[in-house]
Amino acid sequence: MRIVLVGPPGAGKGTQAQFLAKELAIPHISTGDLFRANISQGTALGKEAQSYMKQGLLVPDSVTIAMAKDRLQKPDTGNGFLLDGFPRNLHQAEALDEFLREQNIGLDAVLDLEVPEDEVVKRIAGRRICRNDSSHVFHVVYGPPKAEGVCDVCGGELYQREDDNEQIVRRRLEEYHNQTEPIIGYYKNQGLVKTISALGKVDEVTERALDALKSRTQESGAA
Repeated sequence: MRIVLVGPPGAGKGTQAQFLAKELAIPHISTGDLFRANISQGTALGKEAQSYMKQGLLVPDSVTIAMAKDRLQKPDTGNGFLLDGFPRNLHQAEALDEFLREQNIGLDAVLDLEVPEDEVVKRIAGRRICRNDSSHVFHVVYGPPKAEGVCDVCGGELYQREDDNEQIVRRRLEEYHNQTEPIIGYYKNQGLVKTISALGKVDEVTERALDALKSRTQESGAA
């Protein structure tokens, strides 16, 4: 299957993408991974992206699109792929469609993870990360450490990232509404969107997503 995963920050896209990609045996392709791979490999696109990032500037669409096109031509995408974080605006969505048409293929589904705004703020603003190891993540409400401010795993100090405070989270949500949300309408016009609630346990959300994909497959088969 060829899938695009969309949803606001804090919806759990990265987590769901990993589970779904494993279940469906397709590669999970995230924008962050594209940037990291190109930069670490020293590609021309990676160097160009890094030059913008060093200046604190957004990487232009043209660079991101070129990275995505290159990645989507790798052999492991033959049976499909799951895109996470790309496309992030209408220009990127249109460029992706054009590229897929050139390959004589198309998207099978767009999964829209829906989360109330206040829940997004609560999820992100409550995160606490270990200074010793950023993979040790806790939450003041949903997964608190045994001792306040102390990592259960290694005893390191827990802290809140600067961009996890409520004001910045709300700014990121506004950017999502302005930049990314319009692609949901764009894909709805193509009959591709399946909206699911991202509330509840991770495995419950994954099950909903898989059911939605099965439903979308049945719809396209009947069309």
